[in-house]
Amino acid sequence: MKRRWTLLLASLPLIPSAYAADPFELTGMPPGAAAVRGANSTGFPDPVMTPGKPIETRAPELATDKAAFPGQTRAPYKATTPITVTTITDQLKVPWALQFLPGGKMLVTEKSGALRVVDAKGAIGEPVKNVPAVHYGGQVGLLDLQLDKDFARNHRIFVSFSEDVADEKTNIAIASATFDEAGNSLSDVKVIFRAFPAVPRQVAANQGGRMTIGSDGSLFMTVGDRSRSPPWEVAQRLDTHLGKIIHITPDGKPGAGNPFVGKAGALPEIWSIGHRSEEGLTFDATGRLWEVEHGARGGDELNHVEAGKNYGWPMITHGIDYPGDPINGGNTEKAGMEQPRYYWDPVIAPSGLVFYKGDLFPQWKNSVFVGALRGTMLDRLTIQGDKVVDEEPLIHDMKARVRDVKVGPEGALYLLTDEGKLLKVTPK
Repeated sequence: MKRRWTLLLASLPLIPSAYAADPFELTGMPPGAAAVRGANSTGFPDPVMTPGKPIETRAPELATDKAAFPGQTRAPYKATTPITVTTITDQLKVPWALQFLPGGKMLVTEKSGALRVVDAKGAIGEPVKNVPAVHYGGQVGLLDLQLDKDFARNHRIFVSFSEDVADEKTNIAIASATFDEAGNSLSDVKVIFRAFPAVPRQVAANQGGRMTIGSDGSLFMTVGDRSRSPPWEVAQRLDTHLGKIIHITPDGKPGAGNPFVGKAGALPEIWSIGHRSEEGLTFDATGRLWEVEHGARGGDELNHVEAGKNYGWPMITHGIDYPGDPINGGNTEKAGMEQPRYYWDPVIAPSGLVFYKGDLFPQWKNSVFVGALRGTMLDRLTIQGDKVVDEEPLIHDMKARVRDVKVGPEGALYLLTDEGKLLKVTPK
């Protein structure tokens, strides 16, 4: 096993800078591309908002691409209700995730390694003490945050983060800890999961790290494939966590119902395979698990994730590689591999995902919200069954890279942006 992984890691293409990030996520355009007509300051064109027509009118990156079923991409635009956007604070430093504490305050992670309490008026607390040390750079650092299902009693939280390990490598890890709000500190900090294998520090992209809590209190987390161009095929292998969604108990053991437990050569924490760079993960009101992930050039996906299923990367994709080449012959379908319930081509770089479960916006029942980094918007999708039937870009005029989105206790939406803002969305 050790020799095989040494050879495989040696074949991974290195990137120019130790902390280089995905050029699409950062600029909205492929390397060397000319400016897009009608584009905003990020290089991403403003959405076309004509009722009944798709908001995206550009040609797909994969010229031969076609949807596997009607409505899989470019759903019609539908306006719902006017909104008001309030800036709670603009003083955060590269925030990544937020959760609501009992009483209305919020816990927010900053990618450089700080965990902070923020109140409803935007007052930001000093960094919480005893947060695990993180490896910060590019797309990696202190990432997601979840509260234990029984947080009101045990005050336990979970954080995902990039961790330095031996031989100039890093991996994605989950730590549990007890949060003392009065003392602004963590105790009983314990790493309960480390993704296998660790990879060279130069690979600072496609890490994953988004978590969600199941109804039984177990943890699900995305682990990216950590590859660049051309993609390697670790997402299809069961002897690695890379390119997977994993499922564990609050103590780090394999979760109940994991499909590969007992299978020779398979890691028991794996829930699903064939993923690339998953940055959104959540449950809907019926208990179904959903995720969003980045494609390369084209092929951002919204997936309904089920145990043991293969979501195709990199064997199939509705996109192309960064230099412009087809990936695995340009195949978009293959027997035994799942299709995304929706995809974006060209990409929006989705991050943050939440189903609306409030009463403040009655028009948003059956809506799911997707933060867009490259797309600089909050994208609202109406889902009927498991199909997207319409799409509505929100706050696109702010040109904000939306990193996370949550529904607050009162039904408002709360957004974190890479520019350091915490925004609140209410009816106008």
